[in-house]
This record gives sequence, C-alpha cells and structure tokens, in this order.
Amino acid sequence: MAISSTFSSHVFHGKILVSPPRMSYSNFGGNNLWLKQPVHCKPTCLLADMSKSQLSFAVELFKKGGNQCVMPTNRGGFQCRALEVKNKSLTMVGSKFQLDDVIEAQQFDRDTLSAIFEVAQEMEKIEKNSMGSEILKGYLMATLFYEPSTRTRLSFESAMKRLGGEVLTTENAREFSSAAKGETLEDTIRTVEGYSDIIVMRHFESGAAKRAAATASIPIINAGDGPGQHPTQALLDVYTIEREIGKLDGIKVALVGDLAYGRTVRSLAYLLAKYQDVKIYFVSPDVVKMKDDIKDYLTSMGVQWEESADLVEVASKCDVVYQTRIQRERFGERVDLYEEARGKYIVDLGVLNAMQKHAVVMHPLPRLDEITVDVDEDPRAAYFRQAKNGLYIRMALLKLLLLGW
Repeated sequence: MAISSTFSSHVFHGKILVSPPRMSYSNFGGNNLWLKQPVHCKPTCLLADMSKSQLSFAVELFKKGGNQCVMPTNRGGFQCRALEVKNKSLTMVGSKFQLDDVIEAQQFDRDTLSAIFEVAQEMEKIEKNSMGSEILKGYLMATLFYEPSTRTRLSFESAMKRLGGEVLTTENAREFSSAAKGETLEDTIRTVEGYSDIIVMRHFESGAAKRAAATASIPIINAGDGPGQHPTQALLDVYTIEREIGKLDGIKVALVGDLAYGRTVRSLAYLLAKYQDVKIYFVSPDVVKMKDDIKDYLTSMGVQWEESADLVEVASKCDVVYQTRIQRERFGERVDLYEEARGKYIVDLGVLNAMQKHAVVMHPLPRLDEITVDVDEDPRAAYFRQAKNGLYIRMALLKLLLLGW
C-alpha cells in the first residue's frame, strides 16, 4: 500500500510526523496503519479493524496532514524506518505477520503456508526485475552459522540484498566466533541483536534456535539446528512440490536416505501433515530409520505412512521422491555405521525409469553419490529448481518478519 505525494517528514520520539496535506492513497483496506488520533474507536486504532466509514474518515485525516502516523514493530514498540521514503512515495507496512520467529515447521498452518507462497511468487517477480527492491533498505540481517552451509546461508544473504537490506555474516561461528572462547549462545545472541534487526542462525545442537528466540528481542530464523529441524527448507520444499506437481492434497511422497538425523525430512513431514490424503513412504537403512516422534505425529494427524526397503517399488507409486544424503557428521566415531548406511539407496536411471512421468526427484543438497549425475538431465530432476525456490521463500520470510503482510 502506497501513498504518493511531495512531502517532508520529521522524526522525533520514535515517530514520524507526515506533512504537508497533498496526498493521494490506494489499497488501504486490510493494512495495518496505526493512527495516533481516535477514529470513532479506541485511541490507537488498527486500520484493518475499521469499517468503511471509519476507513474513509481515517484517510481524510491523513490527507489533511498534521497527523502522527507510526508503525508497530513485530516485537512491540515503534520504529521510524518502518516507513520508507523513496522517490516521493511513502510505503507503509502491512498487517503484522503471525509469527515473531521461524523456529519449527509446527508453527505454520495451511492458510499461512498458502499466504507465504503467494508472497514468494511476488518475490520471484522482484528477483527477475534487474532493478530489484529496496523495501528492506536500512535493515541489517546477521547470519550466525555454527555449521557449514552454502545454499542456506547464501540464499538468505541474497534474499536480504535483493530486497535492499544489508548483511553481517559469520560463516563458521563454532570455530571463529567467541563461542570458541566459551561464550554462551545466549550471550552471543544478546550481543548480535544489538548490531542487527534479524538473526538467521544455524547451530549444531537441536533446540538451539528455541533458546536463541527465548533470548532475543528481534526475530530469529532457524536455518537448521543439528538433527532437529530446518523449517525454511521445509517451506521451500512444499512450495516446490506445489509448483512441480500442481497440488499438495492427495500426493504420495517417498522420503529416502538419512531419516534419523535428517532435519529436512523431519520438518517436511510436519508440513505435509497439514494436507489431505497424503501418504508418506519411509525408505532408509536400518541405522537411520525415521524416529518414532515423527511417526507418532503423522498417525495423530491421520496421515498414512509406510516403511519400505524397496526404493524402485515405492518410486513407481509416488509423486515425489525426496532423496537425502547420509550425513557423515552425525555418526561421530561410528564410521562403521556410516559406511553401512551409505550407498544403500541411490536414485539412478533405474529408479527414474520406474517413476511416473509427472513425478519429480527432490534433494535438499549437497549430494554425494545418492543421486547419479545422469539423472540431472531428466526434466523430473527438480533439485536445482528446488534450491532456487529457496531464494523466493526466504525473501518472503524476511519481508514478512520485518515489515508484515
């Protein structure tokens, strides 16, 4: 929603006083504009809650000038930069995003997922526009990664920059940050939030993202917490499935590989449970079978699931074959168990030939040898398109967490 005019703005006491009176407006309905003056309702009035007559009155007040207009942050309080002045236009934030942080897949309901996907499609248009966007100009994102990452870290940083924001980054915080000196995670978060507006964190311990969110007063995004969850990967996975298959209800999905330690498949299972008539097949070596907590959750949600040792048979039934890497780093000193699991299930041309024509192969990447390179040329190989979709989802999340809808 934008108001265009020739105007000046003065900042004082954390608020913006907008003047002069010559303004036109559009698309006010449903936006989260807070007015200092009463508009036939409580003193601080949410625009989305106004009737048409109240809305009309509020617009007239605003057009006359001299009205204080302030924007709420997602954490309470107000900040001036939520109003962006650029090219003689005033861009106002939409209504508040439902979440303060993105920590786990269980936070999302079906309606929220659909709405996020719509924003992601808008982000795709922005990305394809060489001029980009500056809606996050003035915002700083800190990427705090205690484990190695290529796609997740770079896609978040690209997302922030494509929306006009800036990035503070540490690639190996476990070794090169004050964590190496024994600093607690809580102290690190309290420090880093003083330098930034949002923190994207990957950590080697399950539950670390929840600890960070409990400490921080700015949004935290979980970019993977050990064998716990990877919610933004799950979001982009579901977004990819919808775009590739054309639906999410009634699909059959094979989760293959490291299901015990694979945070991506755990998060994806939680999100798939939001949809109707979904069936999930678990195909994995015995040492890395899906854990009972996920199986119990799926059962409680009425989702059918089945374990199988035959990848080819399962692939012939499924809309999606979601392959994962056997993660050497999760086995510690038990190299024997890693070698036992590695290479047992490989997506090759034989598996591809068994798949239906509309089905796709997905992978969170990086891959080793669990998908052979000759599969790459087949149009059903969706994993690089999947990785690109991560950019759009993460652009959407940054916009929503910092500015709202």
